[in-house]
Amino acid sequence: MPILNVKISQPASAALTHAVSETLLELTTRVLRKKRELTAIAIDYIPPEHWIVGGRSLAEQGKNSFYFDIKVVDGTNTKDEKAQYIAETFSALGQLLGNVHEESYVHVQDVRADAYGFGGLTQEYRYIKAQP
Repeated sequence: MPILNVKISQPASAALTHAVSETLLELTTRVLRKKRELTAIAIDYIPPEHWIVGGRSLAEQGKNSFYFDIKVVDGTNTKDEKAQYIAETFSALGQLLGNVHEESYVHVQDVRADAYGFGGLTQEYRYIKAQP
């Protein structure tokens, strides 16, 4: 389970969707120790002329950008893991997109286990049910 929401300032592309999703799956599995088979990713493509940084569109600036947020259960990752994840994700997406604006974002959201879940069950319920 986590859910990853990604916005990219590029035209939609199946190849880029595949590359971004595989990169994020690898990082999420390796750094944050999340199960690949439970990780969902939604990718939106935003035209660069509709993405504004500092009052100017990315098209005007000749830059690319991304915004990425991931929701994880509070307390399941350390500050160091989240810092590593943010750094590696920024670098990896920067390499995939090229010429990335510094104002590109990675946001790891810690959410309460009793307020987050999938399949109609909270993570808190799943945790309690798994106890002996």
